Amino acid sequence: MYIIQNVQLIDGTGNAPVSNAVVVVEENKIRYAGPANGYTLTGKETVIDGNGGTVMPGMIDTHVHMRLEYKPMAQALTTPFSYGFYEAINYFQRTLDAGVTSVRDALGADLGMKLAIENGIITGPRMQVSINALTITGGHGDGYTVSGTTVDLLASDYPGMPHGMCDGVEEVRKKTREMLRAGAEVIKVHATGGVLSATDHPEFAQFSEEELRVMVEEAEFRKGTKVMAHAQGAQGIKNAVRAGVHSIEHGIFIDDEAIELMLENGTYLVPTLLAPVAVLETAHEVGMPETAIQKSKEVIEIHRESFTKAYKAGVKIAMGTDAGVFKHGTNLRELGLMVDAKMTPMDAIVASTKTAAECLGWEDRLGTLEQGKLADLIISSNDPLSDIHGLANTDNIQFVMKDGVIEKSLLA
Repeated sequence: MYIIQNVQLIDGTGNAPVSNAVVVVEENKIRYAGPANGYTLTGKETVIDGNGGTVMPGMIDTHVHMRLEYKPMAQALTTPFSYGFYEAINYFQRTLDAGVTSVRDALGADLGMKLAIENGIITGPRMQVSINALTITGGHGDGYTVSGTTVDLLASDYPGMPHGMCDGVEEVRKKTREMLRAGAEVIKVHATGGVLSATDHPEFAQFSEEELRVMVEEAEFRKGTKVMAHAQGAQGIKNAVRAGVHSIEHGIFIDDEAIELMLENGTYLVPTLLAPVAVLETAHEVGMPETAIQKSKEVIEIHRESFTKAYKAGVKIAMGTDAGVFKHGTNLRELGLMVDAKMTPMDAIVASTKTAAECLGWEDRLGTLEQGKLADLIISSNDPLSDIHGLANTDNIQFVMKDGVIEKSLLA
């Protein structure tokens, strides 16, 4: 049994912080979280001094690519296929060290990677996997280039990783079933073009509403599974929401009608504000294509404006980053960007904990520091309510516990 003391408590519910708080962990669950004077020591506790830091729920990133990290194309083409799985071990560790204890993988991680973490073979965040994304011919996710060569970001169509390309209702139905068979816990679809794809644009709608509806129905019918949609253009967003998609990823060109539809349907927005920002920062280092650089420049400001509009309207927002397009372990920069776009620091924390857990369907066990929840928590040396950007500094994340196990401690 652990007792964490000498901390400020932000429990993830949105309630005011509690100074001079304690958190008690018994086995892998929270036994108590609240004012120090509300708990009586039994003498069985191992004391952890939080050094006056802030204890919060483990952060949840609802949009990552744990199998990937963008690199120059020449390097990618000369790297053996299996090497990427060993690289991912480092990505997992960096993510956990940054304070992210759970993730939803938006394509690229197969069931084996998830099980390797669950079975203790490697260390990493808890995972919900989509396996691979459904995409149309010529859409975001089709690696065809104008030279006639096809270059995928990851090697698709190997055991446990079906290729996601499909056109027409019956192909869509079959491909959805293939992803579920491979272990998908959420279905990922590209409902519009994207910033990184060479032959389309973020505003181009992909898949008809009927095709999208088949994915939703098939996923729900087969396993009660939700659908997450990469959707950047307004028409594609609206198609996805009308079809019953659970979450909109990116939402760059969201309009008023789309916002109203999302509010009516309870659809989540996963904004990934960091993605185009990081693309521009690392473009030359990693050899980003010129098309991606130009599209990133085009969308950054409107992306921020769309986020602000959706937030002010009351759309449910879950934190997600698109880590893998840029370096893993930098995830918590997203909170600062959300605050820069007019979200309050407390709401940014809730979006990264409670709301993110709800988006993943894990709200019964994660997302808040409350009795009976799993003991996923972090301690930051800075006060995020006065310095939300400080969370982006991994050194400020002094302590990480996942499922009752101490994964990182820099505490004296």
